Amino acid sequence: MILLAIVTTLLLEQVWPLAPRNPVLDALRHWAQAVARNVDAGAPQHAWLAWTLAVLGPTLAVALVHLALTWLAGWPLALLWTIAVLYVSLGFRQFSHHFVAIRDALEVGDEERARQLLARWQQVDESSIARGELVRLVLEHSVLAAHRHVFGVMLWFCLLEVVGLGPAGAVFYRQAGALARDWRASGSSPDAPVSAALADVTQAAWAWIDWLPARCTALALAIVGSFEDAIDAWRRHADRFGNANDGVILAAAAGAVGVRLGAMPARTAPGQPAGDVALGGGADDALPGEAPSVLHFARVVGLVWRMVALWLLLLALLTVAHVLG
Repeated sequence: MILLAIVTTLLLEQVWPLAPRNPVLDALRHWAQAVARNVDAGAPQHAWLAWTLAVLGPTLAVALVHLALTWLAGWPLALLWTIAVLYVSLGFRQFSHHFVAIRDALEVGDEERARQLLARWQQVDESSIARGELVRLVLEHSVLAAHRHVFGVMLWFCLLEVVGLGPAGAVFYRQAGALARDWRASGSSPDAPVSAALADVTQAAWAWIDWLPARCTALALAIVGSFEDAIDAWRRHADRFGNANDGVILAAAAGAVGVRLGAMPARTAPGQPAGDVALGGGADDALPGEAPSVLHFARVVGLVWRMVALWLLLLALLTVAHVLG
């Protein structure tokens, strides 16, 4: 059922892409804001309680619906529920429109529009984006978006599906990632300010949750790309990035494609929220490889789709082994 649900979801979202702003994701965001507003009192114990309610609340609700459908109505309705949840949680089309728009702007030489689109996508000040770093930043953000919207979601979905919790893992990963983005620093979100304790707890929890998915994505990048170069870059250069998990992925991607990424400081720059990709940097901090160019967009897209094929092949083999066993 895992393979069927993932394949169906990927096909559905290619034909009927989900809008970036939709009632389901808005409801999850409002739930998290309500929890922070009513539970976050600034102490570590309150921070952990707020994070637990904001993340595990929707996760348990999805798991309970899946269990109820499985016991009362059978696997067909449970499968439909799984596909519906994955449709909201997983997919390239949830971020690819940003990538396509920026790529098109760069291909026609409209660098100013590309900078504006990238700033809007990452919700940063346009002036913080160095003009000469546009292509590199688009490549980095696109690789990380593919990991957070597709491969990380798939892994957590599979982990909890095998223990009977259905698509709860997909919701768990996406909600934890959304909070890591929205609650990354005290006062970083004017609409829903959080305490420093809650910001720290959210980042610590996300680092743990994304540890295994990040390394699985890096390994997949190495397998479908230049294996030796990817592993070497992972081993030697992952610590040059401000975020350990993101560094593993970006270093492996740089080696797999042979592109120079990672003009990032070894530690998070002062005032930069933890987990962000640094915007700008010196060439001395960059990984070895070719200078980023528009030609690398096609290489990265091809790499990502080969990773999808690898995941589906692995799931197909596991499914066949389970049936035959």
